[in-house]
Amino acid sequence: MVRAMGKSPQPIVIGVAGGSGSGKTTVVREIQRLHGDDSVIVLQHDWYYRDRSQTSPEEREAINYDHPDALETELMVEHLTMLREGQAVDAPIYDFRSHTRAAEQRRVEPHAVIVVDGILILADKALRELMDIRVFVDTDADLRLVRRINRDIVERGRTLESVVRQYLGTVRPMHLEFVEPSKRYAHVIFPEGGLNRVAVDMLATKVSSILRERAGGAERRRR
Repeated sequence: MVRAMGKSPQPIVIGVAGGSGSGKTTVVREIQRLHGDDSVIVLQHDWYYRDRSQTSPEEREAINYDHPDALETELMVEHLTMLREGQAVDAPIYDFRSHTRAAEQRRVEPHAVIVVDGILILADKALRELMDIRVFVDTDADLRLVRRINRDIVERGRTLESVVRQYLGTVRPMHLEFVEPSKRYAHVIFPEGGLNRVAVDMLATKVSSILRERAGGAERRRR
């Protein structure tokens, strides 16, 4: 089923990028808290990792998952375009333990605020051009590494050895090649990530201002 928004205001799209473990999730949660879950939906770039069910476990382990080619970004662009036009989408569900997509999908409905979250979202021209506000969360490398180790061990069942090996082999090199350079496409850079209350509050104020402006425009068009 596809739900159309009719003459409702076009949603505002916020891209939140930054290195792995930079604090993007904290920023996203603050956006949700300040504007309400009823108004905000989050689209994770991580959902769009390519399905590796047709490859052997050994081949899966050798794939560079920190390279843009590991993600089906073109599908995310298609889904984000549909959401901006008021249509619901069926986003993939990715299993990080097996590097495969689940048979079921997650239904994502249009919302007033769409947050796009991912380390590489600003590195893709087609994707970033769909964003109204582009944020880059800038955090020191040592702190990002500690957060990544904790996340991958606790949430994804990884070993410390595998996390460190991946960080040195692909995460750090890909950060320097793709993630860090994408910072130049950001409208605003958040030092200290979600802990930067001034930056988060300024973003919330800007989002509220755009929503009011678009709501007013939609109301005038209905008259």
